[in-house]
Amino acid sequence: MGKYDRIFQSDDLSTEKLTPEESVAAIAVVTAGADTPLNQVELEFLVDTIWGFEIFEEYSDAQLLAMLEKLVTIANSEGLGALFNAAYESLADELILDGFAAGVSVLVDETTENIHIPKDKIPLLRNLQSALDLEYDEAQEVIDNVILDFEEAEDDELDDEGEILNLEFYESPLNNFVVAVPVNLQEGARINTQEGLVGFSDDYGTLLRIDYYPFPPDQKADIQATGKEEFFRSILLDKYINQAIVANLATAKVKHTEYLVDTMKGALFAVVDMPGGSTISKTSNNGNATRLNAYRGLLTFIYNNFLYILTSQRTFFTGQTPGNIEEEAEEIKQDIFDFLDSIDFY
Repeated sequence: MGKYDRIFQSDDLSTEKLTPEESVAAIAVVTAGADTPLNQVELEFLVDTIWGFEIFEEYSDAQLLAMLEKLVTIANSEGLGALFNAAYESLADELILDGFAAGVSVLVDETTENIHIPKDKIPLLRNLQSALDLEYDEAQEVIDNVILDFEEAEDDELDDEGEILNLEFYESPLNNFVVAVPVNLQEGARINTQEGLVGFSDDYGTLLRIDYYPFPPDQKADIQATGKEEFFRSILLDKYINQAIVANLATAKVKHTEYLVDTMKGALFAVVDMPGGSTISKTSNNGNATRLNAYRGLLTFIYNNFLYILTSQRTFFTGQTPGNIEEEAEEIKQDIFDFLDSIDFY
């Protein structure tokens, strides 16, 4: 019996049916867990590995993390073989190569000058290739493309002398702001960019984020009709928080709101209680990953025909409990103000 037959030749079936996106991510989980105990698989590493795939471009880090936590839970309770079978069953033909690429990406070694797949991982890769019914040539093309993507990503971080640059500023592609990067990329921090947002996070619970939306001048009539405070409440409380937070975490609820007349000519600040909603998680002895509790502060305002929502997260680590909500809100608000001071708006 081959080393990986327990996974790729398994008859185990899962009680869960996966979406196509979950199926691609599941192959990354299966590949990562094939030679490593699941409780040692770093979910944040998997988030970083797959978030650049086109199929996940609409997903935030938090959504990807929640998806991976679900998949690891399935693997823990039903086995890697059952998870792979569920993924294979739901994987559309056009996503087979994406699934294989997700598995390849997990195995890439970029710690040496020559980015490569370690020799001891080649048998795993070939077993995955066979299980996905891929020909050698098309699988090798995927491997080559994945390694090329890693090399190009590394090149983007190098200056002419080959030294890692310390990225100090991020400039919006719409040229509406520049912000000093508030996390240290050389210590494993991350920058997540999508259309209309940039987020900065790290493994210590930091999350600072800017959402920005063009605000046509003709919509200013809406503000005049309702008043700025009520307009911001409808945007932040009724739309953004409900759609971006509560829709993904039903237990989240607003704990504090405050209209700030003197901030950016009028801004609304809110604090959301997010049980199990932090961007980082803890892994228990049985291998299950559980996201930590967090408060999330949000500040919305309009500047130069753009609507902005700034976010700061306060994670509560094991043994920590929230203090008085007014004190917590004040501390988070100050964090957002510090973040706001680091942004140059155009």
